[in-house]
Amino acid sequence: MKAVGYTKSLPINDPESLIDVELPQLIATGRDLLVRVRAIAVNPVDYKIRQRVSPADGEYKVIGWDAVGEVVATGEAASQFKPGDLVYYAGDLNRQGSNAEYQLVDEGLVGSKPKSLSDAEAAALPLTAITAWEMLFEHLAIKQQSPDSAEQSDEVILVVGAAGGVGSIFLQLAKAITGATIIATASRESSQAWVKKLGADHVVDHSKPLGPQIEALGIGAVTHVASLNATGSYFDSYTELLAPFGKIAMIDDPAEPLDVMKMKPKSLSLHIEFMFARSMFKAADMDEQGRLLNRVADLIDQGYIETTVGKNLGAINAAHLKAAHAELESGRSIGKIVLEGF
Repeated sequence: MKAVGYTKSLPINDPESLIDVELPQLIATGRDLLVRVRAIAVNPVDYKIRQRVSPADGEYKVIGWDAVGEVVATGEAASQFKPGDLVYYAGDLNRQGSNAEYQLVDEGLVGSKPKSLSDAEAAALPLTAITAWEMLFEHLAIKQQSPDSAEQSDEVILVVGAAGGVGSIFLQLAKAITGATIIATASRESSQAWVKKLGADHVVDHSKPLGPQIEALGIGAVTHVASLNATGSYFDSYTELLAPFGKIAMIDDPAEPLDVMKMKPKSLSLHIEFMFARSMFKAADMDEQGRLLNRVADLIDQGYIETTVGKNLGAINAAHLKAAHAELESGRSIGKIVLEGF
């Protein structure tokens, strides 16, 4: 089967950083589905793994943790899907990824592809949707409500780094099924327009002090923070902005340790979201990821959430994936980068 992989961690401008390869065909056993990959998306985790994790000598590492595809075979213990089903998923960090014609994935991590989206549009969603959902409803414990409800809660969520992949779905989920007031940060005109379109009630510029801007909104104290990047830079601001018993959920990796004791006077709490935790440690509730992907698909097909595609780079090959990695490493991409077909 065709795949894109690497044999050692290299800078993305190195010709060998990602290469087109042929690998043996895969066979589904146990709870696994064998999926023919039709479209993928690229995430920061892809380049972080490429930079930090080399495969064993003589082996190729295939990365990629966002896919849409067709189930072509199932293991003997799999019961939730059948050949011909169209699915979407993020998969498992411990296994070969989606930058290949075929992939094996545990059925508990898989949802049915949204019917109203193209393959590429749907591929933009799994990893970020899982991350955003777990942040919103498991870590921050924001109250869910029906998408038809107009009820406003007293929750005020500050979303820092809102124009990226996770922020783009986080805003939509918060707008669709919570009653919270949403403040998004964005500095460029294009990213400000993007976050407003996706559901932000207010937008503040993260290149300027946050406190005065949020105070000027006149909406009261922030109760929850979704810190999607630069947590170390804003941590002191979070402790000042948050109301007592407020919550911070983060997904990035600060270069320096956070002084968590600054949270004590207000009895704040810090939560770290890592959407691969369930699959990496075979959590008892691992199938929750498949269930939440089905819930997101329903919200999409009902018209409450739209795809977060920012750019389609074309076919799945080493050249296009190098371009995707380079753009993500620049830190200036808006929305998700997708590729489709081999």
